[in-house]
Amino acid sequence: MEPVKRLKRELVYKGTILNVYKDTVEANGHRAEWDFIHHDGAAAVVPVTEDGKILMVRQYRNALDCETLEIPAGKLDSPDERKYDCAYRELEEETGYHSDNLEYLLTVNTTIAFCDESIDIFVARDLKPTKQHLDEDEVINVEAWTVEDLKELIYSGKMTDGKTVAAIMTYAAKYGK
Repeated sequence: MEPVKRLKRELVYKGTILNVYKDTVEANGHRAEWDFIHHDGAAAVVPVTEDGKILMVRQYRNALDCETLEIPAGKLDSPDERKYDCAYRELEEETGYHSDNLEYLLTVNTTIAFCDESIDIFVARDLKPTKQHLDEDEVINVEAWTVEDLKELIYSGKMTDGKTVAAIMTYAAKYGK
């Protein structure tokens, strides 16, 4: 079997958070067109309170047309921004808490079939209350949850956000929660 070879990449849409390309590839002697979406990357945080609860954000997600419960996260401000810095910023912007204690937890590639988005996820401890800094179009409510209750949401199919599921389950496995 021959390896797949990309012959051409054509930008078909340039958006505010992603670019969509049409790739022409050759696989097993056949040409095909594949969609490819480029995303500069993102960072997310599992904010752990002093009593061991996880701060979650509830917000409306247009793609699903409903509110979701997620860990705080956001895209890089520029392709060369460090993901650690992005996580640090997003924690305060979305939750109104600050931490000088961020620890790397894992990296998640969200949709590998057609998108290169990569999210580094960190654990934040020693949270200090500050103030949310939301964008004009953001409405985010912060809620404290136990790890066990979050796992029940995952097991029941009520929590389906990939980065959040991966983060909660990895956190629980790593720290015995």
